[in-house]
This record gives sequence, C-alpha cells and structure tokens, in this order.
Amino acid sequence: MEEVLVAIDVGTTKVCALIGEVTADGTLNIIGKGCKPSAGIKKGKVVNIDQTVQSIAGAVESAERASGYELRGAYVGVGGDHVQSQNSHGTVAVSGHHREVTREDIHRATEIARAVNIPSDREVLHVLPRGFTVDGQEGVKDPLGMSAIRLEVETHIVTGAATAVQNLSKCVQQAKVGIDEWVAGPLASAEAVLSDTEKELGVVVADLGAGTTDLCVFLDGSPLHTMVLPVGGNNVTNDVAIGLKTSLGEAEDLKVRFGTCDVRSVVPEELVPVEVIGESQGRTVQRAEVCSIIEARMRELFELIGAEIAHAGHGGMLPAGLVLTGGGAQLAGAAELGRQVLQMPVRVAAPSGVGGLTDGLLEPPYSAAIGLLLWGARQVSAGEPPRFESAPAFGLLGRLRDLIRGLFP
Repeated sequence: MEEVLVAIDVGTTKVCALIGEVTADGTLNIIGKGCKPSAGIKKGKVVNIDQTVQSIAGAVESAERASGYELRGAYVGVGGDHVQSQNSHGTVAVSGHHREVTREDIHRATEIARAVNIPSDREVLHVLPRGFTVDGQEGVKDPLGMSAIRLEVETHIVTGAATAVQNLSKCVQQAKVGIDEWVAGPLASAEAVLSDTEKELGVVVADLGAGTTDLCVFLDGSPLHTMVLPVGGNNVTNDVAIGLKTSLGEAEDLKVRFGTCDVRSVVPEELVPVEVIGESQGRTVQRAEVCSIIEARMRELFELIGAEIAHAGHGGMLPAGLVLTGGGAQLAGAAELGRQVLQMPVRVAAPSGVGGLTDGLLEPPYSAAIGLLLWGARQVSAGEPPRFESAPAFGLLGRLRDLIRGLFP
C-alpha cells in the first residue's frame, strides 16, 4: 500500500507545498510540488491573514495540478522566534503482573514528563523521548518488553506561542487544507540533512532562512535544544542596502551575484555597479566594500549561534560541528567563516532521502519542506498514518494519472 503525504513550509520569502508517496518498501518519492512567493509572513509569523492564505492556496493549487491529487491534510512547519524548548523528566512504576515495560508504561512516563509547568499562552508542538532509564540502567533507547520495576524517561518538549500557531492554523485551513501535524522548523530541517552518526556524536543544524535562523542541537541521537533566532538573510540584505544607499532588490542582487563571507578572497581593484536611490545614474563601488558588510553581519550571526550552543550547555561536546542549510547557507564562504568564528567543523548540506520529481529541490533552501515529508514518512513507518488522506483529483488529469499508474505498477 502506498501512502500519500503532503508538506507545507510557510517561509518569509516562499511557501512550498510538496506531495510525496511512501511506497511499500519505504521509499519516498515526490510526485508534486508548488512554490509561490510568500506574502503576509514576517520572520516566520503571520502578519496578514488574507495574503498568507493566498500564498498557501497558490502553492497548494500548483502541487495539486502537478500530482493529480486533491490535498486534504498536510504536515505543516512552524517557524518564528516564538519556538522554544525545554527538557523534562518523568518516572513511573512498571505495572503488570510480569513487570515488563509495556507501551502503556512508556505513555504514562511520557505524560508525566509532559506535565511540566508550561505557560497558558504557549502550545506544545512536540514531546520527544530522548532516552530511558530502566532500574538505574541509563541509555536505553526502547525499553519495550524489558523487565523492570521503575521506568524513567527524559523528554524534549518544543512549544510555540499559541496565538502564532492559531493564526497559521487559520491560514492553512482557509486554504482548505487540514493539519496532520505541526512540525517545528528546526526539527524538519534536521530530518533532511543530518545523518544518524552526526546526531549520536553531537551536532547542531542551522537553517539560515530569509527572516529567521532555525537551530537544533542533537546529542546521543536525540534533540537537546531547539530554538529560532530572529535573524536571517534579510538582515544581511538590509545592511548592504543601507551601507550602499540602494534598494533592497538591488542589495539582494549584489549579495547573490558578488557576495562572499571572505573579504580576503576579493581582488581589491574589482568594481561592481550599484544603482543608488535618488540618482539617475548608477555608480561603481569596490566589491570588497560590499563583501565587508556581508562578512560583518554573517560574523554576528555565527556569534549568536555560538552563544545559543553555549546556552544549551554543550559548546565543547559537538564533534560533528555545525551543519548549515537554508538559502543563506549558499552564500560563498559561509562555511569557512563559521569554522573561523565557532572553532568547530562546519559544512553546508542539501536535503536527501527522496526521489521522484526532485528537479531543483535537492538544494539547501528546500531542506525544511523535504524534511516535513521525511518526518511524515517516519510517522507512517511507525504506524501513525496522516489524519487526512489526500485523494486522486477528479477530472482528466486525475484519470490520466491513474491510467499511467495502472500501466506501470
């Protein structure tokens, strides 16, 4: 049996809707995609309901048209600096005559850990078990069936501002799509770019978006610290625009075409054209001047990331270092500057683990969207199918797609 999954990533600059199929052997293939410029979103939060609904509906319609499916539910990413996390502990006595750990015991321990004091204005997005302790034996990943008297669990709880989540929920539902599950943006990106080995050793993933930077620290195979910085690629663009007295569009173009985080690699005599606001004729500036602005802002961003890693309490215990992804990670010299500032290994990663219609998608800007699909596929493999099942659309496209699928099983 094939399961159809849908992911919707609502970002500051784009809304991306992906449709994937999980085959009987667990392979995930993308069968439809739709990406539209984002409107009504600022730093990961909804600031205009109508504009956001139109952006989501446009991306969903494109994905439906490409796949021949009618979308009914989706795994939706949650971003914004309101996303926070904390760790909690739960302990229960193992029930049952044979003193063997059951799913009910695991559930009770997790619920006790979840009952931590969380403000009423926050909504729980995830309660993820980090590890179990069985009668004092630590490091147990799955205690099911083990003989025990006492079961302890360490959980990672991710929350978001209730109003921010409700506003995004309203936009998705007005676009006529149900919500299968909320997924925190940092966890989605990690799903697409991190290996199991990196998670075990200790690693931090940073998704450098336009408005925010999603961070998640992993240790011993599980998330330890999740949060979102309210700083992203747009801050670099803004500094370039202010420093050169040009428009935001021109500044973004300069950043993409000529920008690098390593000023030392730039030839001092190299000049680039700039359109100055209020002047009919443009002028030229040294490329090094543009890059010095970019390097300064990116250095500040890496310092913020370093401070957050230190806040998690494991600054010197992340052998796998930092994994950069997102659109901002494509800036030339980003990894080198990160290594210099943080004094740890840094690499730039693109999403993997999917097949099908991947043209243009296996790039850092789409890590969160593909990660949402991979998150859904993992839920399916664990026996938790999506709440809303998307179905083949009626009409010529749907019938044609069904015919082709019937000819090539």
